[in-house]
Amino acid sequence: MKLMRLGARGHERPALLDAEGRLRDLGALLPDITPATLAPAALAALRSVDPSTLPLIDPATAGAPAVPWAGMGKFICIGLNYADHAAEAGMPIPKEPIVFLKPPSVAVGAEHAVVLPPGSLKSDWEVELGVVIGTRARQVSEAEALAHVAGYCVVNDLSEREWQLERGGTWDKGKGCDTFGPVGPWLVTADEVPDPQALDLWLDVDGQPMQRGNTRTMVFTVARLVSEVSRYMTLHPGDLIATGTPPGVGLGMKPQPRFLKPGETVTLGIAGLGAQRQVVHAWREDLLD
Repeated sequence: MKLMRLGARGHERPALLDAEGRLRDLGALLPDITPATLAPAALAALRSVDPSTLPLIDPATAGAPAVPWAGMGKFICIGLNYADHAAEAGMPIPKEPIVFLKPPSVAVGAEHAVVLPPGSLKSDWEVELGVVIGTRARQVSEAEALAHVAGYCVVNDLSEREWQLERGGTWDKGKGCDTFGPVGPWLVTADEVPDPQALDLWLDVDGQPMQRGNTRTMVFTVARLVSEVSRYMTLHPGDLIATGTPPGVGLGMKPQPRFLKPGETVTLGIAGLGAQRQVVHAWREDLLD
């Protein structure tokens, strides 16, 4: 299933994208897509419903895609998880996963504006596979890790590189800016992604190809990441793990790094998981919500 939410923040409605690419209203079945919806039994109940019996939503009045589920507790990120990305960043391949957190407040819908914070000169893009937790995971083995995954989604892990890398302290300074975590447009349930290590990823800026990669080149697999992160913190339904980015980020451009500017358009996607489109804006507080 492809689950999504539509509309402005605070006014989202749950929906499903059917096999023909049509929007179906889930409002009669549930008030919202929440962590409870991501439990195996709840997903099975939704899967048993014939989508053709659900009301169609007119795309012209549907509203923009929102974050596909409500109640994200943790936005967990993995750094340098593609060997060729580590090389372009001039950093060693990690011997174990690099784990850091974004505040959930960065999460916005797939077509939401990206708003550069005041003073930003080095804001960068990162297409990533997002892993959405469906059942609590604590100290789980790699062999059982994928059983805790509800589904997958596209993530743009935007970063302000000067703040992340040049001002000391942790990476969080450049990772937690408002709008720096577009998610969606859908949550694709795990049964429709038989092998999360065989997905093509791409990202363009103003139509110019920047990132091309495949999850098979991850240093640490999705199963390893879920298992590893569950050692450090309990994973709860609705938590998101962004699994790292392939090469092609602005920081790694030669001979000169290239960073986002107001007016540019970022498009990105993952095979089977949908695509995103964001227009970059200079600081405007009215665009944050």
